[in-house]
Amino acid sequence: MKKTAIVTGSSRGIGYAIARQLGLDGFNVVMVATGSKEKNADAVKALEAEGITVGYVQANVADHDDRLRIVKEAVALFGRIDVLVNNAGVAPLVRADLLEMTEESFDRVIGINTKGNMFLTQAVANQMISQEPIEKNRKGVIVNISSCSSVVSSTSRGEYCVSKAGISMLTTLYADRLASEGILVHEVRPGVIATDMTSTVQAKYDKLIADGLFPIARWGTPEDVAGAVSALVSDKFLYTTGNYIDVDGGFHIKKL
Repeated sequence: MKKTAIVTGSSRGIGYAIARQLGLDGFNVVMVATGSKEKNADAVKALEAEGITVGYVQANVADHDDRLRIVKEAVALFGRIDVLVNNAGVAPLVRADLLEMTEESFDRVIGINTKGNMFLTQAVANQMISQEPIEKNRKGVIVNISSCSSVVSSTSRGEYCVSKAGISMLTTLYADRLASEGILVHEVRPGVIATDMTSTVQAKYDKLIADGLFPIARWGTPEDVAGAVSALVSDKFLYTTGNYIDVDGGFHIKKL
């Protein structure tokens, strides 16, 4: 039986690269994005042109009813869910000093990045538990896309850092809770990846790369992140849960 993967925030950037890679790995892919299917028709068609079976759900992971609908429509389309990649996320609309951050900005970022992750994972995990496993002893895999910002301070976007730190704890909590259910939970922490989100600060990161802050002296790509996800959902990591992989060019290495 062919497996099915849900990838949130997959109409572009890191999410699209993950959806494409998992599709090439042989998964049915459920693309989840806030825009309409018509708006993202080119992304869907590009995957289908590579022979990938694609379902599309327009949904906002911050919305309770939308989260439940993602699960319902995925099961209606393909009969089961084997992988969830929690990739959808937002940065603050305005970078503001920690002493000037608004509650509205905090609530928006936490609501999408952390609360959305928490309760979509809950809904998908319950669906996975109800299914017969395709593989021996494994009913599903959940991968959270967090960020190096889960452990690195950026005082001009504190709400983003807090939201990603929360995702790291959700990885630990769900890994602990779901291991006995045959569901593994992993985390991927991207560093500086070339996407729309980082395009506004390209000059800053170009200089940091040139100055030697990153041992692997280049921008990361969405495909770099997708490769890590592909490995984690494969049958190569059957005795691993609750861990994270830094996809950051070695940025996490402390140096003197």
